[in-house]
Amino acid sequence: MEILEFVLQVVLGITSLLLTLLILLHKGRGGGLSDMFGGGMTSSLGSSGLAERNLNRFTVVLALAWFVAIVALGLIAKLQGI
Repeated sequence: MEILEFVLQVVLGITSLLLTLLILLHKGRGGGLSDMFGGGMTSSLGSSGLAERNLNRFTVVLALAWFVAIVALGLIAKLQGI
């Protein structure tokens, strides 16, 4: 059980970092924090449609893996009585 917990913690750490990076890569779509830092100025420098869709898909899959890791760690903690 300790090995599984360690693996899940490593997966959680890696997915957290990757999710942060992927979310920052997304194109700003108006009025948010991305416009404060010049995101609204770049109209033609954004990703293509296909690249943006693939980025969205990869972000969703990674978010699901992050969620599963958190739920699994919570269940392990509950079973151990922590």
